[in-house]
Amino acid sequence: MIKAIRHTGIVVRNLDKSISFYCDILGFSVSSRKKETGFYIEQIVGIPGVRLEWAKLKIQDGSLIELIQYHSDACETASVENYPSDRLGCSHIAFTVSDIEGLYKLLHDKGCHCNSLPMSNPECFAKVMYCHDPDGIIIEFVEEVSAEL
Repeated sequence: MIKAIRHTGIVVRNLDKSISFYCDILGFSVSSRKKETGFYIEQIVGIPGVRLEWAKLKIQDGSLIELIQYHSDACETASVENYPSDRLGCSHIAFTVSDIEGLYKLLHDKGCHCNSLPMSNPECFAKVMYCHDPDGIIIEFVEEVSAEL
């Protein structure tokens, strides 16, 4: 029945700030962007009176993420905390990268929080690290160092 993964949606506090992080640091590009209100979006998300704005970001292979900013007091005043790895729900999003050491340096220089330096997995076929985006959401980066995957 399922044909493909369409995109991953990530709720963010500040859409412009998040677009900057994902595009300027990680290399995504904006595919589309839209503001939505009204009956249709209220029914889809199940929130009466909802006002939101989203941006679909893509990478070279065509994969998409969707950043969504809900314009409500609850979303805009909530404190930012780095998500714990064992939080229920969607734990993290993972990206395959080509230069994890260079990415770590870039993230570190931009003031982003990474849990550790890139580390080789126990089987030594990948280097892995966790980082947090501007809203504390976990992003896993994996550099494959062998064809064993």
